[in-house]
Amino acid sequence: MLTKPQFDLLAELSAPSGASCIAPDAAVIRELEELGLLDHGQPTPAGAAALEPYRVKRAVFLAAGFGSRLVPITLNTPKPLVRVHGRRIIDTLLDACLAAGIEEIYIVRGYLAEQFDQLLYQYPMIRFLENPVYNETNNISSALCARHLLSNAYVLEADLVLSNPRLIRPYQYASNFLAIPKERTDDWCFEAEDGIITEEKIGGEHCWQMVGISYWDGADGEKLSRDLQEVYEQPGGRERYWEQVPLVFRRENYRVAVRPCRDGDVTEIDTYRELKAFDKSYDIG
Repeated sequence: MLTKPQFDLLAELSAPSGASCIAPDAAVIRELEELGLLDHGQPTPAGAAALEPYRVKRAVFLAAGFGSRLVPITLNTPKPLVRVHGRRIIDTLLDACLAAGIEEIYIVRGYLAEQFDQLLYQYPMIRFLENPVYNETNNISSALCARHLLSNAYVLEADLVLSNPRLIRPYQYASNFLAIPKERTDDWCFEAEDGIITEEKIGGEHCWQMVGISYWDGADGEKLSRDLQEVYEQPGGRERYWEQVPLVFRRENYRVAVRPCRDGDVTEIDTYRELKAFDKSYDIG
């Protein structure tokens, strides 16, 4: 087992870009060199092998919803397939997964499901999961469709425009949720202590605004498979958001870290007004 500082530095130095975004710690470098995992600042074959237990195996996209707040665009097009600056929204996420070497990709679809077939021309590795009750439940039903695939996996909301593809990394140390530090927000957010999420809520001060990209390690993925089913079958369970299972209703079973990102790294376009502001080609007066 690597320590978290050892993992962070080794994973950073092994990133495809080859450019480190963290300040190297001399003590951690020395530890890795003594372990034979680094040599002159570069990962050795043993270093690459040490990272393998942390490799992300798959990505699961939740893409079944209608996207009602983006009407009229979504009347004929699922929100993840809406084009922003000439690219489908979901393409920004798919390309980042492939760049990180993640080729086991699942998309849970529902609304206008057949339109997602167009993705296969560019991304033939995609496998689809069907959510037949997407219009009767909240997104917990989509996570339930993929409940056996959540170990060592990213779970991504498919309607996010990803501007910083480096956020999708080939290795992850432990379960985490992307979030943006905020002085104040009216959106879904987290309270955290020592980097671990302690509460999910709507609106707050000095908190972390939730971004719909998370990672679940092997043990937590197995627990999610069970807990999603149990919460879904409870009274009112069909109305839950999927992430409320590990962060609210079964919080005692998980220890989920906050993974920081910045404003502009990821953008969720909720309304037609926001779409016009983000892509001026939609502002036709």
